[in-house]
Amino acid sequence: MKFRPCIDIHNGKVKQIVGGSLTDRQDYAQENFVSEMSAADYARLYRSDGLTGGHVILLNGAGSPYYEATKQQALTGLAAAPGTLQVGGGINDSNALEFLDAGASHVIVTSYVFSDGILKEDNLAKLVQSVGKERLVLDLSCRKRAGAYYIVTNRWQCFTEEKVTPELMERLSESCDEFLIHAVDVEGMQNGVEEELLAMLGGVERVAMTYAGGIRSRKDIEKLAKLGNNRIDFTIGSALDLFGGKLPYAEIAKEYR
Repeated sequence: MKFRPCIDIHNGKVKQIVGGSLTDRQDYAQENFVSEMSAADYARLYRSDGLTGGHVILLNGAGSPYYEATKQQALTGLAAAPGTLQVGGGINDSNALEFLDAGASHVIVTSYVFSDGILKEDNLAKLVQSVGKERLVLDLSCRKRAGAYYIVTNRWQCFTEEKVTPELMERLSESCDEFLIHAVDVEGMQNGVEEELLAMLGGVERVAMTYAGGIRSRKDIEKLAKLGNNRIDFTIGSALDLFGGKLPYAEIAKEYR
């Protein structure tokens, strides 16, 4: 179990937001923290601290007037620490190689694979053919509805018909290197982890994954370790002092790298 750092970019700035507030309407998101540092600054910091497998996430859609500024931040971040960071946000089979060539170790994909509310096997196959299974991360961002966790797409705004289950993950693991699991309902809220979701994920063996959402304290990290059987990596955003929170980044980075 290790700490995976993050660089979330929205409207051209590195930010921490409340995940469930993100909308395409006027590119709005409720902000927890807006950094004066660039994505490249964070990338160099993470590399100097020996952290790998972090996530650079573009939070603007391709149709946004802010997209190019957000993309440029991401590309400079990747170039500052080549081979150490993954990138996600609007990735598909036609642009994935651009981000890999820019320095990403993996591309992270949700909406292109889970399109029109369902799993598109043909799109997944195109991605695997384009970048290879070993450089593909599937983001199973999910929200709870009617007692189950459903995958959500398009910057977490649209529910699909696909539930996050051990069976789905084991099947998809044949086509990807690992999973990123965003618990969207608690993302950026600092209200604690999604225990029910973690308990389910903890029962999935032989599948590499990283959990994001709600971690606010060392007790939450301990809870994640217990529920996840010490197999699930984790990321922390708003709760880190690096992003205006109280958890000491330097201690977490040293202890869990």
